[in-house]
Amino acid sequence: MTAAAAAVIFLSWTLCSLVHIQSAQQDPTLSPLDLAALVSIKSSLIDLPGTRFFTTWDFSSDPCSSFAGIVCSPSTPSPSKLRVSTLTLGTGLSDSPGLAGTLSPALSNLTELTQLILFPGFVTGPIPPQLSLLSNLRVLSLSHNRLTGPIPPSVTALQSLHTLDLSFNQLSGSIPHSIRDLRQLKVLVLSTNRLSGQMPELPEGLLHVDLKQNNLVGSLDDLTLPSTLRYLSLAGNEMWGPLNGLESLSELVYLDLSVNHFGGPIPPSLLRPSLSSLFLQRNNLTGQIPQPTTSSPLPFDEGSVVDLSHNNLAGELPGALAGVEELYLNNNRLSGTVPEEYVRSVREGKTMTLFLQHNFFSGFPLREEAALPDGVDVCLSYNCMVPPVRLATCPTSAGDRLSRPAVQCSVFRNGGQVLD
Repeated sequence: MTAAAAAVIFLSWTLCSLVHIQSAQQDPTLSPLDLAALVSIKSSLIDLPGTRFFTTWDFSSDPCSSFAGIVCSPSTPSPSKLRVSTLTLGTGLSDSPGLAGTLSPALSNLTELTQLILFPGFVTGPIPPQLSLLSNLRVLSLSHNRLTGPIPPSVTALQSLHTLDLSFNQLSGSIPHSIRDLRQLKVLVLSTNRLSGQMPELPEGLLHVDLKQNNLVGSLDDLTLPSTLRYLSLAGNEMWGPLNGLESLSELVYLDLSVNHFGGPIPPSLLRPSLSSLFLQRNNLTGQIPQPTTSSPLPFDEGSVVDLSHNNLAGELPGALAGVEELYLNNNRLSGTVPEEYVRSVREGKTMTLFLQHNFFSGFPLREEAALPDGVDVCLSYNCMVPPVRLATCPTSAGDRLSRPAVQCSVFRNGGQVLD
């Protein structure tokens, strides 16, 4: 080998070594601030027996490449440092009992977080108010645990928040009024807690609001609901008053106001095909079921559900709801002959569930020889008629009496009060 060739080989080796060393020096590493926060987070939580989430959290290795539940991204001001951008605590597996312990205030040091998710488990204690420092947070989900105390008002400082899910905990107190300041919020889920007081004003732009199973009070008259809502559930609270203020919610496809104390008539605007899931059962609604301007059945789609059961609705049944796939009108004061449109819808398999029990209907015009599709459930028991044998299969809650006592039907026809 000539001296010149040897020199070229040496120079090439030297250059490759320098590139390798420079590359190694430039490999980004996790910010010491985030690393310290992860140490504190792990010290405040434990795997319940059967959960193996923290087995990968070995601090002798690189958290960004080996820790479960962590996604890192380069820091904006210092690309040589990595910051935790997503933190998911727990496995989320159906056979995993989850984590126990408390939420460390050190979470607030992960200031580049965009998503903080805690899977179901037995985490207790308060929500750290320091989470308000996570200014980049878009998703905060801490559902199905045992968190207690109030919703920290400081959480509403998270101006980038898109989704807030604190459901299925033991949170108490009122919903912070400053929640209206979350202008980027699209999904709000606070259901199944112990929240009380009146609903606050909600930010315009919300698409999904679920506040069911709390102790909220007040009337819809006191609210200005976002016109953008597509999903609204206030079921299982202590709210009252008429169903006012819902006419402007033209984008709604799901509305659940069941198990409250709402009264008065049903607004005609709620009976529309675009509102394909309507739950108003177990309230104090009165008056007749409204009939839209058209006399023909409304064009409800497959999968539609309307539940008006357990109210005080009276009068004859209009034909508007005949195309609903699951229709629950039981336990009201409806009377007359069930319109032919409902019988036709059942026979054609459009309506698969039709519950009319515990009313005062006097007829159901189905010919004895007419066949019904498989899977159709029709219950007509405890009305002022004897239902066909094949329509007498009802849920246990309907009782075992096929018809009302004749004296009740007579009293009802003469305008008297009949108590079930």
